[in-house]
Amino acid sequence: MAHKNIPIFIPHLGCPNACVFCNQRSISGKNKFVPESVALELERAVATLNDGDYAEIAFFGGSFTGIDRDSMIYLLELARKYIDDGRVKALRCSTRPDYINEEILGILKKYKMNTIELGLQSMNDRVLSACRRGHTADDAERACRMIVEHGFELVGQMMIGLPDADEESELYTAKRICELGALGARIYPTVVFYETELCRMAESGEYTPISLDDAIRRSKNVLRIFEDNNVKCIRVGLCSSENLASDEAVYAGPNHAALGELVMGELFYDRIRSIMLHDGVNCPDGEVVVNIGHGEMSKAVGQHRRNAKRLCEEFGIKKLKFKECDTDTLSVTYIQKQTYTE
Repeated sequence: MAHKNIPIFIPHLGCPNACVFCNQRSISGKNKFVPESVALELERAVATLNDGDYAEIAFFGGSFTGIDRDSMIYLLELARKYIDDGRVKALRCSTRPDYINEEILGILKKYKMNTIELGLQSMNDRVLSACRRGHTADDAERACRMIVEHGFELVGQMMIGLPDADEESELYTAKRICELGALGARIYPTVVFYETELCRMAESGEYTPISLDDAIRRSKNVLRIFEDNNVKCIRVGLCSSENLASDEAVYAGPNHAALGELVMGELFYDRIRSIMLHDGVNCPDGEVVVNIGHGEMSKAVGQHRRNAKRLCEEFGIKKLKFKECDTDTLSVTYIQKQTYTE
């Protein structure tokens, strides 16, 4: 069954706040949102679906539950039509913690919303204040609990490298997202956009943009927490299809098209290396086989075979092979070279 996402991008509607990192106000001015146009957009997208596709309509980009009620209900009614006739299987939306309450959750439940993605960014009040986020960590925890208690799937979105953030605050945020019942997560290393307060802070020296190497390392450590707690990481890094990551819009920061792949590669490298260190690799003339799950080859081998090269160099391996298997468990097999005597 193919999983297909139908994203409806809502510019910066429903949010009076101006977080230092947010460029949605400038995007909104260039991409006017007309709710009535969504009907045609949805019909065109749904018409491309095949029988058996698992399709989901996703309201992304702005704070969906913060837009005016009439517009929100209009969009929900459009989407529910496809749920009712079976062509679409699920609905999801993204919003802020301070736009979650009993009334909002009741409306979303009525219109068969399945998943709520919450832009948490950090669970540290110092970081939230420095970002002018407009809510506290307590607000975020309350919203997470309410979403889970009302039977919605919770996805926690967090950021790496925010003003006043450090690795400790980021690891804490990831742990709290897991503890509060999230089934999924997104990791966004901070990119500095033009026409934002964060850009002004970077230009003046008040803020130092995070480097690509730091973004990879810190995201990897956060990703490990999610994976260890069976919280699926949906994405690492910004999505270019949402008009968020074009080079023309970026002043500084880790805006890399393959950021997620790089982070996953580093995580795989750490795990393979840990196994080999534990086993005490001693197979100089034989073959070392790394057994991985289907679809994980590029992550395990690393971009430009970076992981394979580093492992061979560190452990003196002459022949290293990566093999996809019907397994969810990463493992390493050592095949000694056979010698024959008369």
